[in-house]
Amino acid sequence: MPGSRLDPIDRKILAELQADGRMTNVELARRVGISAPPCLRRVRTLEEQGYIKGYHARVDARELGFEVQVFVMVGLVSQAEADLVAFEDRCRAWPLVRECHMLNGEVDFILKCVSPDLSTFQSFLTGELTAAENVASVKTSLVIRAAKEEPGVPFDVLEDRLSRSA
Repeated sequence: MPGSRLDPIDRKILAELQADGRMTNVELARRVGISAPPCLRRVRTLEEQGYIKGYHARVDARELGFEVQVFVMVGLVSQAEADLVAFEDRCRAWPLVRECHMLNGEVDFILKCVSPDLSTFQSFLTGELTAAENVASVKTSLVIRAAKEEPGVPFDVLEDRLSRSA
């Protein structure tokens, strides 16, 4: 089972860093119950193994003037692997697209977009997204408000699952 390759201290390190990636190594070591040097070695190993993908500040988009958030469901003409990869590459290049997820079912991709205003989003929508090669359909849903925005994974669920399988 993924996650079981890590020992409880590694999982605790990940949970603590997920909650607060700015804490010092000394504070992290104190919280997980080990000394600072082995804690730093463990963090570096977790980074090298890809469990830690980066450290980021969560910024308030609205405070920065990005008043519009939209989820966009995209259907493609072709789902050949080369066409899927080409669309993903295009999404990476569009600044307003903050997340891009390929789905199964009726929709091929869902995009999370932010924009300073509706006219900027509309220009992106009509001038770039719907005009992009291989795009067959686009449906948009404007976000009214967010009830929950929780990055990462629920470590308590992982720990519960691991304890039941042990």
